[in-house]
Amino acid sequence: MAEKEELIRIVGGDNVIDDPNILKEYSRDVSFAHPVRPNFIVKPKNAADVQAVVKWANEAGIPLVPMSSGPPHFRGDTVPGADGVVIVDLSRMKRIIRVDGRNRMAMVEPGVTFAELQPKLKKERLRLNMPMLPRSSKSVVGSMLEREPVTMPKYHWDIADPMICIEVIFGNGDKFRTGGAAGPGSLEEMWEVGGAQKVAEGPGQADWYRIIQGAQGTMGIVTWASMRCERLPTIEEPFLIGSENLESLYEFVHWLVRLRLANECLVLNNSNLAAILAKQWPREYESLRAALPPWVLFYCLAGYEYFPEERVAYQIKDMADIASRLVGVVPVRTISVVSAHDLLRTLKKPSEEPYWKLRYKGACQDVLFLTTLDMVPKFVRVMHETAEWHDYPCAEIGVYIQPCVQGACCHCEFNLFYNPTDKGEVARVQGLITNASEALIGAGAFFSRPYGIAADMAYRRDAETTAALRKLKGIFDPNNVMNPGKLCF
Repeated sequence: MAEKEELIRIVGGDNVIDDPNILKEYSRDVSFAHPVRPNFIVKPKNAADVQAVVKWANEAGIPLVPMSSGPPHFRGDTVPGADGVVIVDLSRMKRIIRVDGRNRMAMVEPGVTFAELQPKLKKERLRLNMPMLPRSSKSVVGSMLEREPVTMPKYHWDIADPMICIEVIFGNGDKFRTGGAAGPGSLEEMWEVGGAQKVAEGPGQADWYRIIQGAQGTMGIVTWASMRCERLPTIEEPFLIGSENLESLYEFVHWLVRLRLANECLVLNNSNLAAILAKQWPREYESLRAALPPWVLFYCLAGYEYFPEERVAYQIKDMADIASRLVGVVPVRTISVVSAHDLLRTLKKPSEEPYWKLRYKGACQDVLFLTTLDMVPKFVRVMHETAEWHDYPCAEIGVYIQPCVQGACCHCEFNLFYNPTDKGEVARVQGLITNASEALIGAGAFFSRPYGIAADMAYRRDAETTAALRKLKGIFDPNNVMNPGKLCF
């Protein structure tokens, strides 16, 4: 057991795990990825431990799989893609390194969850532009690295936001800092002269962070990240708009985002909105879904420190003027039994347990991609046609539409709920995921962060990007120790 002894030397005996029952838990997730049991799980406490583990892996030829969030995992990216893997569980790295109210930024290690960061930000009158209802065990750094869409497109300036700078241990063992954190000097020395690690680009003319973001741990292991934060509003006025069809909503969404009036702005279908808000299952879920219109737009207007009432008042008037020019668009405070204020309170926090995607039937598979708002109705039709072919009820498909990057594009996500103990349902959803991904890509959907079978489809269609990424992999991870078998590696 020389491997175990070497790992114990690096991280300590209590932080090297080879219990067969625990290894079995790490060998699989909710996705359809083939289970592969790792040899060990190691839990480093700092960047020095991570770097030592990576250097050891290169010398020993042992593959590593980084993981920062707790279970349940959904997308197969943390399931070993090769035998003999050591999983690097970063959940012990929980330092909130810095919260800077003046510069509206925070810096955290990968084990910090949204629930742990939010109280620290609130003390500085800050908040994070957060994804919709992350699970309670979700790592903030992990979410940003996966480019999960955030709910306030008004503050989404780049697809990488809110992530700014990172410290990464590349697969070759080198430590590297990006953007404004690159130096000169240590972080403490930069802070002393007013540095805030708020510039993402660099060092030099390259956007190095883009090599790491979306890489699913195939290039290196991030040991901390800085992020842009936003001011807490003084007052907030949320609204709902129900509609029988998407086409009547997307022009209003366009103006909401273009004029930068709304903070939160997203669209859910009745299936997803009921899954988020229902408390009693399945009776309340089914009655709520039936009572809601097929599509619901949620948006929130906000006032800040100076003249908040006046600010919100003119925003409400501007929105009412735009709505009056559009057929069937009527902003309201309540739809059926759903209150806009209640939904706002829900969306400000991580999901309550059980995680909202697991409440209906116990499991969920996602199909997600980027597109433009006007293309979404076409993709909904493609998804429904494919679901009907697989005998999956279209009424049970959840849909989440999130404008991104100031409305330049939008995240479109289909959520397929199923019973994981029903072999027929499992097979049906597995086939649907494959065929729907093929059909959506064929119709023009851009799978910007593909997982599992979708990664094979996406990279197979783009030989030049695949070749470029393999060259970068050869530079930063020449021995292929970082999460082999994922993406195009």
